[in-house]
Amino acid sequence: MSLKICVAQLNYCVGDMPGNARMIIAAAQRAYADGCRLVLTPELAICGYAAEDLYLRPAFIEACEEAVDQVAMALADLKGLHVVVGSPSVADSVGPLRTRSVSRPQLFNAAHVLSHGRRLHTYAKRELPNYQVFDERRYFVPGQAPCVFSVGEGADAIRVGLLICEDAWFEEPARLSQAAGAQLLAVINASPFHAGKAHERESAMAARVKAVGLPLVFAHLVGGQDEVVFEGASFALQADSHLCGRAASFVEQAFVLEASHAGDDAIELSGPVALPRSHQADLWDALVLGVRDYLGKNGFPGALLGLSGGIDSALVLAIAVDALGPDKVRAVMMPSPYTADISLQDAREMAQRLGVRYDEYSIVPQFEAFLKTLSGEFAGRAIDATEENIQARIRGVILMALSNKFGSIVLTTGNKSEMATGYCTLYGGMAGGFAVITDLLKTTVFELARWRNANDPYGRGVNPIPERIITRPPSAELRPDQTDQDSLPPYEVLDAILSRYMENDEPIEAIVAAGFDRQVVEQVTRLIKINESKRRQAPVGIRVSHRSFGKDWRYPITSRFRA
Repeated sequence: MSLKICVAQLNYCVGDMPGNARMIIAAAQRAYADGCRLVLTPELAICGYAAEDLYLRPAFIEACEEAVDQVAMALADLKGLHVVVGSPSVADSVGPLRTRSVSRPQLFNAAHVLSHGRRLHTYAKRELPNYQVFDERRYFVPGQAPCVFSVGEGADAIRVGLLICEDAWFEEPARLSQAAGAQLLAVINASPFHAGKAHERESAMAARVKAVGLPLVFAHLVGGQDEVVFEGASFALQADSHLCGRAASFVEQAFVLEASHAGDDAIELSGPVALPRSHQADLWDALVLGVRDYLGKNGFPGALLGLSGGIDSALVLAIAVDALGPDKVRAVMMPSPYTADISLQDAREMAQRLGVRYDEYSIVPQFEAFLKTLSGEFAGRAIDATEENIQARIRGVILMALSNKFGSIVLTTGNKSEMATGYCTLYGGMAGGFAVITDLLKTTVFELARWRNANDPYGRGVNPIPERIITRPPSAELRPDQTDQDSLPPYEVLDAILSRYMENDEPIEAIVAAGFDRQVVEQVTRLIKINESKRRQAPVGIRVSHRSFGKDWRYPITSRFRA
């Protein structure tokens, strides 16, 4: 006999406990009909990940407890079914349904094993991460005891050791499960995506199973939640660390595995194995999913953006169309006195290729009106960034007016290189509701544009970005003959310094020792520091690196530290 296991790799929504419970119930019922007797949901699936300070509200925890009970009772008649449901809980051990007090001060990141209408076991996460985007020690206290439960009858039963995400990155929780008699490790997770994270997970779990000699199922979720994205890609490893199952990435899936007895108390796993993916495909799908879920879960009817004829807005438009479809995306071109004819031509061509609504509104009259109003104040002073910023802010006002009137959210088009150095206009190009490429370095923007033109992952049947947009020198077009490199180092140099200093915390002296010009390094790092206040006012955006300007980056605005 063998045990069929289903990972409910679904798109849960933070705070929608009734909706999440219904999804879990429906998935469990389908899995049971397919012969599965163990269903794994991801970490904190009942409330979505991460609910942040909602965990501090007693009414929120009470609603989570009610939803867990709802799932248990709805599946009570499915004989032999065990469902693991992740949920915040004030209980770290088994108790009767609906008897827990939410006034208790301790809260656990828990997983409940549900069967026959009740909670057979409750496991509390031991290792609470407090780095990168994680802040679990603010809300939870660590558990202490392992949790091992049996699924099946008699000699056919399999003993499952339950772990939650970070637990499996350390040796002790798995060792305790092994000592308690586990034959199989089930790890439920909410592990946010960043480039390369899937490989990191599989490598870490391979080390874990080698250390304890037990096979492992890694159950993950999929979906976007504010700035983080979860890509799914649940997987299974044999006790020798061999990959024996992998779910699809960035899509919901009932990922089914089979666990069989192999003699000497050993368990073997088998299942479908999705093919490895390219770095660019992962980035693209993460951005698409992030846009789709941010708009969908927050109820926006569509998106609009300023289309400049440049690479950044072109990439954002292509992502938005892949995420939402052309009927829900609107592009607005707002030429100034310095907009090149080829920018207009390229913007029109791209909008036509993708089939989106496209409008042109000249900002020349408004710009001239501002200059006239301020002429007395500015008399005798040279033209500088002030006049450039006025143009960007006029565009921001127009886009936000359209957003207010019609309900669509404004997608901003600034990239990470610009956000790092302040090469962006507060209340201008930064005005909007969602920053799609805010965590993409400029070199990666070009890389993804070329990748998308060579690939058609969503069946649009067209190369969306005109080649000239990719090959011409980038420019804000806010003064005559302007290019980005008038103000910034070449992007290849700038991005390499940003990666070392901002993403990996390398000191200035180490970067200089690696061969970078000291003056350029000091220029870039100075720009990062003096633009912190500007970044604090930027809209939330999608995190795709291991360190973004968001939850990963918590630097003071006022600081004299310069190293």
